[in-house]
Amino acid sequence: MSEIKYKKSDFYYDLPQELIAQTPAEPRDSSRLLVYDRATDTTEYRIFRDITDYLHAGDVLVINNTKVLPARMYAHTEHGGLIEILLLRRLEKDRWEVLAKPGRKCAVGKTFRIGDKLSFTVEGVTESGERIVSFSYDGVFENILEEVGTMPLPPYIKKKLEDQGRYQTVYAKTDGSAAAPTAGLHFTPELLQKIRDMGVEIVEVLLHVGLGTFRPVKEDIITDHKMHGEHYEVSEQAAAALNKAKAEGRRIIAVGTTSVRTLESATDENGVVRAGGGETYIFIYPPYKFKCVDALITNFHLPESTLVMLVAALVGREKILSLYKDAVEKRFRFFSFGDAMFIR
Repeated sequence: MSEIKYKKSDFYYDLPQELIAQTPAEPRDSSRLLVYDRATDTTEYRIFRDITDYLHAGDVLVINNTKVLPARMYAHTEHGGLIEILLLRRLEKDRWEVLAKPGRKCAVGKTFRIGDKLSFTVEGVTESGERIVSFSYDGVFENILEEVGTMPLPPYIKKKLEDQGRYQTVYAKTDGSAAAPTAGLHFTPELLQKIRDMGVEIVEVLLHVGLGTFRPVKEDIITDHKMHGEHYEVSEQAAAALNKAKAEGRRIIAVGTTSVRTLESATDENGVVRAGGGETYIFIYPPYKFKCVDALITNFHLPESTLVMLVAALVGREKILSLYKDAVEKRFRFFSFGDAMFIR
């Protein structure tokens, strides 16, 4: 039996603009939660902090502890124009892949200044038009970034974010992302402690979110879409905890699509999680047999995106479109600062 060749349009749904959340819920865990039970094919509507009603002692909650860099910066051209650059991923210590706008001004060999302490030289251009640049600076790169960079909010968020920390998870640790792993934005330190106190194990993994995750699928047939690489790491300790839980039949619950991509990249065909890391280009779409993940906490994603395709792989294309239609009718908030879904 041949595999279904899904089209991009098979993952389209109609979303009114006013349902795109412009500001985060306050407090974090007061956002709404749609709970879908695959075993009973039933849906419930709760508040995010009620997630504890669906977790059990022994469950493993997997979180991505990446931290969003203030990755958007502006450089001046020699004629006084502005170039916006967005850090996508670190290739070596001071070499980065960046998105530059307008790209035509960023010719190979040119050097640009950002403020007094930072400059970069364009070394190359990737197949898809990103620039490879090398930075020169006096001081500590991350400290200079804090001074000259701004948080790279997605283009569909039009309002200025007053508190930059609201686009970070409360457990963000390791600098390197161009975007937040947004399913984690709903957790507060108090909620996480309550979850721990219930006997749920919390395991940290790392995936630096690049813009490739959010890049529109341009090809009509989705299997023609090429994912960008993203750096991930799974520690020995995390792999051991996950393998022990799997062997004991305990649930692995991924917080966000980035945790899913990390776990599925690190797990072999026998269901064993391997410690280590590297670049992952994994593209998950239906039909897909999950090797590690049993349940998922996630936000509502853009129509025709690789993210909605990933969630569809867990519940089926028709079901995810039906759940999204339901969420639209019930006026849930969508995308980065929107509400959440728990697929169990």
